[in-house]
Amino acid sequence: MAVRFESTPEPVLHVDAEYQLKNTGTRPLANLELRLPARRFHVANLTAAWDAAGIAPVESPHNPRNSLLQFPEPWAMNARHTLRLAFEIRRAAPEERGLGFTSSAFFLPEGGWSPEFVQPRGLFGIGGVPPQKWDLLVSVPEDFRVHASGARKKRSRKHGRLQLRFQQTPRDLYPFVVAGRYSESALIAGVRSMSLWTFTPLPKASLADMASVLERELNAYDAALGTQSKKPIPLWIVECPQKEGCISGRNAPFARFFGEEAGAANAEMISLDTVLVDSSGDLSRIAAIAAPSLAASWLGYGRNPGFYEQEPPLSALPLFAAALGREAVQGPEARSVMIGRALAQIPAQPKPGAEQDPAVERAKGFLFFYALRDLCGEAAFRNAIRHMLSARQGRGFNLDDLIAAFEQETHQNIAEFVRLWMKHPGVPQEFRERYAAAQQAAAPLPEEKTP
Repeated sequence: MAVRFESTPEPVLHVDAEYQLKNTGTRPLANLELRLPARRFHVANLTAAWDAAGIAPVESPHNPRNSLLQFPEPWAMNARHTLRLAFEIRRAAPEERGLGFTSSAFFLPEGGWSPEFVQPRGLFGIGGVPPQKWDLLVSVPEDFRVHASGARKKRSRKHGRLQLRFQQTPRDLYPFVVAGRYSESALIAGVRSMSLWTFTPLPKASLADMASVLERELNAYDAALGTQSKKPIPLWIVECPQKEGCISGRNAPFARFFGEEAGAANAEMISLDTVLVDSSGDLSRIAAIAAPSLAASWLGYGRNPGFYEQEPPLSALPLFAAALGREAVQGPEARSVMIGRALAQIPAQPKPGAEQDPAVERAKGFLFFYALRDLCGEAAFRNAIRHMLSARQGRGFNLDDLIAAFEQETHQNIAEFVRLWMKHPGVPQEFRERYAAAQQAAAPLPEEKTP
């Protein structure tokens, strides 16, 4: 797969993907179903070729989000063919929601932008097995920095352009690229190395403060969720190419529990090791803005394939993890403030249907983990969470897995606790009374705006 970025006259990304395919199934195939870039990516000039012959994708009757390639002749068993897909990704118009990039920087997150193959439909449909290795080629202006998935194998300059080759493996199935005219600064947080990419260099004093904040937050995640690997994973913290179209906004409602105003600066993981930060011009806050989103790298990206599709209360686990990091930096008083803000979202005397309010649902899921920790004790809580994440790594986890892990650790009826907490309106009175002082002391939540 090749990605070429042109900065002039208008910034545009050219993507050219070539696949060597073999029908390893038990029947000939009349078509191939695939998923092309999502709506966030403004695709233009899409072409497809099957063994050099043009073929036009049509909408799949099974899923409007997918496309079908109808073959001129059935694809025989064990037969090999070459499929080539080429398209452009253009910037969204100011009034549209789409990927944001400029002539000075761009990014392609894990998932969404690269074509994905759907296994053949049927009772025993199989397929989509990637090769053991393949290349991601990136071509950018020669003054760009580039970070991408896979292992860098080659770097060269020619005719004012920087050419790089990254070798991909099955663990890089969803490739990513971030590149631009960035200034790079090194941050050392304990034994973990981090690269900070900003458009404007930062003073050394600011870098030392950032490293201190990040070290405390990352240590809190390690303590609560377990270490990610035997060897710490390097991290890249990158300033967004532009504010609009950079952050998806999925984390914005949760950020309100940290006291952030609606539309305030935010951050989002785009891969296991890279977080994009919308600094809104205040570069000194980059570490504080990035830290909560880093919790996602302990919970998603390989640990939990359905990370962004979780149902309450598990959908609030990243927020709870981020709150632990906030406590590590600001002290235990931060806990009371966050709990108080969440309690203020849940009516003491809820009306019928109040549970369907997204704000109430988020707040209740967030507080559920504090209640569960109060019930089990901090050590048992930490051990159960770690056990669940370790046992279910790569396979995803759900509420049943959470219950099983806590019942194994505590020998208590956690299923009954979950039922009483989540199935009844509001929050248990004893929990509200326990944190009544926190609710009274907490500043009001910023008004939530509907996008």
